[in-house]
Amino acid sequence: MKDSVKPLNAAAPSEKDVTSAVQEVVSTLEEEIVLGVLHPRERLIEDELMARFHVKRHVVRQALAEMEQQGLVQRRKNSGAQVRALTAREVMELYALRELLETHCMKLIPLPATPAQLKQLAAIQRSHAAAVKANDPRAVFRANLAFHAALYALSGNETLIEAIAEYARRTHPVRLSTLVSPQSIEAARQDHERIIEALRTGDRKALVQICAAHLRPARDTYLANLNRLGRGKEEAA
Repeated sequence: MKDSVKPLNAAAPSEKDVTSAVQEVVSTLEEEIVLGVLHPRERLIEDELMARFHVKRHVVRQALAEMEQQGLVQRRKNSGAQVRALTAREVMELYALRELLETHCMKLIPLPATPAQLKQLAAIQRSHAAAVKANDPRAVFRANLAFHAALYALSGNETLIEAIAEYARRTHPVRLSTLVSPQSIEAARQDHERIIEALRTGDRKALVQICAAHLRPARDTYLANLNRLGRGKEEAA
């Protein structure tokens, strides 16, 4: 059973309150998709979400519409909303685009990184390492987001940073397989340490290579699982 969220102010909500409520619903459901609490093709029933989050129907509908735009939810006439299930082709295309965007971002970062930049990344990475050690997927996910946000910010290209965030979000359903694997999250931790070292030494080639390789385990595991279920070849066709 999903955790209940504390009720929001019962008074007539302002536009700011509605926006905050929508974002609360979106961020909670987004995280649950990543962590496998919500599964591909699982229905998202408006009445249940209203009761769970203690919000009005228009808030739930706005949240689902936003998640549909993000590629996390599908809404179909007469069947409602459900968590989107990515096909093999979609996964391959999304990860090809992510690799293109994220490696280009690494090429824009001024090297070597400044002591202040390295200090910030190292502090975030300590939180990530602690979450890995505790085998806490939720904390690993949050610290990983913070690390990569700080990393991409070093490029100074806001449009590129927004594009990276958008397409990373679209692949959230793919990430579960690596978040629940101790070996995978430890490998990611090591990648982060190597990224910091490449930034410190100014090794652009290593930085780009690590960034590209860092994306592949989640993609490859998801595709392997699709093939085991007999859907990979059919959906990629």
